[in-house]
Amino acid sequence: MTDLAAAYARCRELNARHGRTFFLATRLLTPAQRPAVHALYGFARWADEIVDSGQSADPAGELEDLAARLAEELAGRPTGHPVLAALVDTVRRYAIDPVLFSDFLASMRMDLTVTSYPDFAALERYVHGSAAVIGLQLLPVFGTVVPRAEAEPSAAALGRAFQLTNFLRDVGEDLDRGRVYLPSDVLAAYGVDRELLAWCRRTGTPDQRVRRAVRHLVAHTLAVYREAEVGVPMLRPVSRPCVRTALVLYREILDGIAAADYQVLDRRVVVPTPRRLAVAVPGLARALVARATGR
Repeated sequence: MTDLAAAYARCRELNARHGRTFFLATRLLTPAQRPAVHALYGFARWADEIVDSGQSADPAGELEDLAARLAEELAGRPTGHPVLAALVDTVRRYAIDPVLFSDFLASMRMDLTVTSYPDFAALERYVHGSAAVIGLQLLPVFGTVVPRAEAEPSAAALGRAFQLTNFLRDVGEDLDRGRVYLPSDVLAAYGVDRELLAWCRRTGTPDQRVRRAVRHLVAHTLAVYREAEVGVPMLRPVSRPCVRTALVLYREILDGIAAADYQVLDRRVVVPTPRRLAVAVPGLARALVARATGR
């Protein structure tokens, strides 16, 4: 039988190493909540590594194997993998719907064959599984002061907002992998196509058409953040500082993109460490107050 303490420790290590901003925000949760968040992150990271690391000779086969092993764990037949052991323990503790993991893996499979999205409707189908379900997985861990169903749209929106922010921040890196996550019809409205993006990436030359398209998509993403922000007061008070800190820090990536005049193909905008700490420290104070009141 897998040692659950060691399994959760492995997930925490993955979160600390690969998700610095997210890991910082998790420090604002109660100690009892953090292991579950690390477990959810560890599973998502595992699938993401299969798809994007470039180290797998058969990523489709590895994803199918991961899905099969998860099904075995959920059926009560341990596979011996620590990440899956921690994940399934979290699923049971918090009554997380297993369908959310199937939807997530479906989007990961899309990354193996789909290299562009014609419009927002097509992109939203991908983003539902790659990101919205993450918000829905986390919601039971965070807890709510309203019926969970009432908070679900905002939780899903937060996942979408984070993912859309990643798409804007990582346009160049995604292009290097052969993918464009920005909707083709929005790009075309500004005279932008894959070839222009590739040329700007290759030469380091800015283009006003790209700049205008990115500005439009930043505005769209900010609207999704506003939809997500509505849900923060619906969470348990002990969870609000973590979620609000993560929201603020990720949204500030968009501020950085605007400050760079929407030039995203020759750089990767990040929130500087001093700024991350400046946002996190007040969040910690609010978290401590919430814990002290026992809510």
